[in-house]
Amino acid sequence: MNIKKLSILIPAYNEGRTIHLILDKVKEVELINGIEKEVIIVNDCSSDDTVLKIEEYMRSNPDFKIQLFSQDFNKGKGAAINRAIQECTGDYMIIQDADLEYDPEEYNLLLKPVFKDNADAVYGSRFMGHHPHRILFYWHSIGNKFLTSLSNVMTNLNLSDMETCYKLIRVSIAKNIVIKENRFGIEPEITAKLARIPKVKIYEVGISYYGRTYDEGKKIGWKDGFRAIYCIFKYRFSK
Repeated sequence: MNIKKLSILIPAYNEGRTIHLILDKVKEVELINGIEKEVIIVNDCSSDDTVLKIEEYMRSNPDFKIQLFSQDFNKGKGAAINRAIQECTGDYMIIQDADLEYDPEEYNLLLKPVFKDNADAVYGSRFMGHHPHRILFYWHSIGNKFLTSLSNVMTNLNLSDMETCYKLIRVSIAKNIVIKENRFGIEPEITAKLARIPKVKIYEVGISYYGRTYDEGKKIGWKDGFRAIYCIFKYRFSK
């Protein structure tokens, strides 16, 4: 499998305090087989200095290919990812949250099934393997496993972490997925729509997870869980 470019999609909302840290990590990672990196950041109408910090970073790192787009009003993570997908030009894309919960050094783990078996999509599971995981919220883990199990029933997949941020997807497939969810419902929506593609090859690999508390900026809440349940049923039957 010949991959020339990986598009790294970063939805950003009020991440001015840490955005430079994740960009440093993305910049430092060396992709296998000399794959080029393309970073697409979509600012979701942040009310802090996120844009200022990104622009400063771009000026300080002119050799690092970053494109910045801004939503005209706060539309949500799903809408930001949808915009980034339309703007990206890579062979594959991966979603990277602007916080520090996921480690870009592990992009290469997700790329391996692409080279070994021409995978169409690779999910990074926080519940597989020997990688480190920060211990945080019991009920979040129970909720995640419930949503993943329910999604699996509807899609006939056997994923262990449907809600993961790290989804590496062939760009030609991603651009043909019509995303309707503007918030965190994008996770079950994308999964359901991938599962309906004939002969699609979906893999899963274990990754690390350095979760944040709400005080540290975590944004997902219980309402998003109920929306996810709705989306699991909705996108099982609708496009």
